[in-house]
Amino acid sequence: MTAAIVTLAAVIVLIIGFGVSGKHSISVTTLMSPGNVGQRGVLGCTFEPDIVLSSTVIRWAKAGVAGLVHEFRSGQDQLQEQAAAFQGRTAVFADQVIGGNASLELRDLQLSDAGTYRCSVSTARGSGAAVLHYRTGAFSIPKVHMENSSSGETLLCEAPRWFPQPAVHWTAHSSSGEYLPQAANTSYELNAENITLKVVSFLHNVTTNVTYTCVIENNIAKATGDIKVTES
Repeated sequence: MTAAIVTLAAVIVLIIGFGVSGKHSISVTTLMSPGNVGQRGVLGCTFEPDIVLSSTVIRWAKAGVAGLVHEFRSGQDQLQEQAAAFQGRTAVFADQVIGGNASLELRDLQLSDAGTYRCSVSTARGSGAAVLHYRTGAFSIPKVHMENSSSGETLLCEAPRWFPQPAVHWTAHSSSGEYLPQAANTSYELNAENITLKVVSFLHNVTTNVTYTCVIENNIAKATGDIKVTES
């Protein structure tokens, strides 16, 4: 039996914003990938750069939140107006601002961080803004391995953290093509923080010389784990 090969994919959305009305405007673009709760996330934003860093102002705001999420001005963070919910959790990539990177790092992601954000940038050349609809959840890479049971050889697929509850299905690939094996037994266990779920799925009566794939997917992300069952 070979080692499992796993992949993780998440939806990425590109949004291009129009410049602020007036004679001088710059293009601002946001790039979003879903946030994984408890980990580090990046809310992507780029703009037409200006070689004069001191004239660049970056403001991040979130709809429904009083105060700013983050502000970068005069070459450094200006957090006097930062909302309490984001204190100690945000940063811009200061050394990349001069190249047009206004992206925001958001640490210790929470489900409540989901929402609509606005990236506003002002330089000596003009101003612009774009919005970003940020989604948060939990997703993790599954591990697949073989187990022996009274019902014959069984595959076990486990993934430690998912939210919302995902769907799980298996596929099989052999020399004759791809097919869906018999239904698996899948269960969900609530983790200690009472938010995320551990996913456990058993596939019984597997056969040799077949590659099986465990697919876990919700509206945030999709992850797969592969294993090839051989006679050895």
